[in-house]
Amino acid sequence: MNPDEFDACVEAALDSIPADLSRAMNNVAVFIEDEYVPGPHEDPGTELLGVYEGTPLTERDSWWDAGSLPDRIVVFRGPLLRMCDSREEVVDEVRITVIHEVAHHFGIDDERLHELGWG
Repeated sequence: MNPDEFDACVEAALDSIPADLSRAMNNVAVFIEDEYVPGPHEDPGTELLGVYEGTPLTERDSWWDAGSLPDRIVVFRGPLLRMCDSREEVVDEVRITVIHEVAHHFGIDDERLHELGWG
């Protein structure tokens, strides 16, 4: 799958989020990067499909908007393409990854996401 097709998968995943939830997303930007780069205290072999960086809506207070940078959702192309054997699998895994990271923006933790089948 070429980069443009992958970008379209991410866009389609974002478009699949119900409109009321999309409208509730506040100050969050979505990016696509090739690979996750593990931090200095992480296993150098760590591969992530996506990551949410920011302050979940459930943890924001009245001062949060004053000069806050946007939260970031990053989807990692390389690991997703390597784990999938077909275009259909990529589309499914991208959607799961995007929804998983958006859920973090809404304050839903990994344990709950796994219970709901979005782990």
